[in-house]
Amino acid sequence: MIKMQNVSKTFDRFKAIENVNLSIQKGSIYGLIGSNGAGKTTLIKLLAGIYLQDQGSVTIEEELVFENLSLKERVFYIPDQPYFLPQYTTKQMAQFYKSIYPTWSDERFQTLVAWFELDMKKRIHTFSKGWQRQAAFILALSAKPDVLILDEPMDGLDPVVRKKVKNLLIQDVADREMTILISSHNLREIEDICDHIGIIHKGNLLIEKELDELKSDVHKVQVAYKDGVPEQLLSKLNVLHTEKRGSVFLCIVRGKEEEIIGQIQKTKPVLLDLLPLTLEEIFIYEMGDIGYAINNIMVE
Repeated sequence: MIKMQNVSKTFDRFKAIENVNLSIQKGSIYGLIGSNGAGKTTLIKLLAGIYLQDQGSVTIEEELVFENLSLKERVFYIPDQPYFLPQYTTKQMAQFYKSIYPTWSDERFQTLVAWFELDMKKRIHTFSKGWQRQAAFILALSAKPDVLILDEPMDGLDPVVRKKVKNLLIQDVADREMTILISSHNLREIEDICDHIGIIHKGNLLIEKELDELKSDVHKVQVAYKDGVPEQLLSKLNVLHTEKRGSVFLCIVRGKEEEIIGQIQKTKPVLLDLLPLTLEEIFIYEMGDIGYAINNIMVE
């Protein structure tokens, strides 16, 4: 299990994260989302042991992360801009990581290189952004870590390669109970692969829930009435957003589905539909609810 307990980190009087409590179960794929400058990268670098927290504790399997070399042999971190040793080929980087990670698999490395059709003898700095990202994934998955930490992992990858990478990640979680933390602005990618979600804003972790539970708390409802929307409807519901489209009234409501439907049915609508809500929409309306301005939102 990965844990943060009351963790804070400050840079030149700027508090990047404050009193964060986070918990990631073994074998889970955890998605970290938030606005720009929310503290996602700082949190990730604390978990990877790159930064030392000012207060609190950061642990993996109850071991402190920072300066713990034996623990870091089980953790692999791919930053938003993957780093490789200057002038190194993928094959040379593989030798480098083989000397660091006891679980390194030459067989898996050769298999992945062939599967991605990557030229492992070509210097990585000459690769495009997408090919560099593929090289980083090949190296990470060949190291067979217990914990994989990813910052904007799919950036620069085409749809076919994204599908390959996601399949490999899911396979490792299923086969080895590898734990994954993903930070990304692409909420559709997060929704597609993650089972737990954390929402961070201005250095504070606002929400930490299973994705299914998060979706069960916020609903998109469209209703229509013969004589307009009754005034008492909105007063009875915890409404995050409203929008009128002709005679149809659309609202985003927080609460239990049965209670919401029950309250609306009392007002005798001529139309009542519960529509699927994406993680992107949940994020927008949750952030709007805490004052993070979102203007001209159009919900499809």
